[in-house]
Amino acid sequence: MKVVLITIGDNEDKYLASGFELYAKRLQHYISFETQVIPSQKNKSNSKEAAMQAETKEIMKKVDSSDLLILLDEKGKEYSSPEFAKQIQTYLNMPGKKMIFVIGGPFGFTPEIKKRANQIISLSKMTFNHQMARLFFLEQLYRAMTIMKGEPYHHY
Repeated sequence: MKVVLITIGDNEDKYLASGFELYAKRLQHYISFETQVIPSQKNKSNSKEAAMQAETKEIMKKVDSSDLLILLDEKGKEYSSPEFAKQIQTYLNMPGKKMIFVIGGPFGFTPEIKKRANQIISLSKMTFNHQMARLFFLEQLYRAMTIMKGEPYHHY
């Protein structure tokens, strides 16, 4: 199953982009992984709701009915790293073309996309900017892969 990370807006901080590229490259050893970027609507729309609707429309263009859709949201379910690895293994065993994770825009997700989502997860009770969330998520996805393979990256 292919794993896709959809993000809103570009990764502007070079040090975070460098870390992201490092983990994206490492992930290729375990899974087929790609990133897709949707332009932020924050400064292009007249309202918060209009921005969220425009972002939802662009996200939904990239999601097929057979895809697993997992949203990253601060109000989602939290996992420990080993629990997240078990959840990823469950996802990988499910039928479907792609496992799509989405880090939304600054205003979050619309009720429409939340309804379509197979799951909503949280990286932490803390709030991170979207660029840091990308790096933290990718590191956790990499960590999950190493846990599933019994490799020493994650020390139990």
